[in-house]
Amino acid sequence: MKVVLRRVTKTPLDFEVKSNEITFKGYLEYYKGKLILLKAKLNGFVLKPCDSCAEEFKLFVNEDVIFYISDGIYEDDDSIELDVVESFDGNADMEELLHSEIELIRSDYHRCESCESSE
Repeated sequence: MKVVLRRVTKTPLDFEVKSNEITFKGYLEYYKGKLILLKAKLNGFVLKPCDSCAEEFKLFVNEDVIFYISDGIYEDDDSIELDVVESFDGNADMEELLHSEIELIRSDYHRCESCESSE
């Protein structure tokens, strides 16, 4: 699902994207300048190898996701630290954003139940 950023207004634009056993659901809303606010919930399961024993397990995910999407290069004019994703084609690819969030979660340190209980 691709969203044309210039069509996002102050009226929240709802979206929902699913991949395997995880759902990325929320809305996009115009913030200011070239920035679009994304607020969403990431909910479901992600397959991940345990960082202790390397056995693959289902990691439960239930996270709030908040960041901004810039229509073009983001230039910090307020000296406020924002989490910004830049788009260079005027679109936000929601499937790509979902997969990026999944990879961020997978890159964190997680252990399976067996390894957690053995300590």
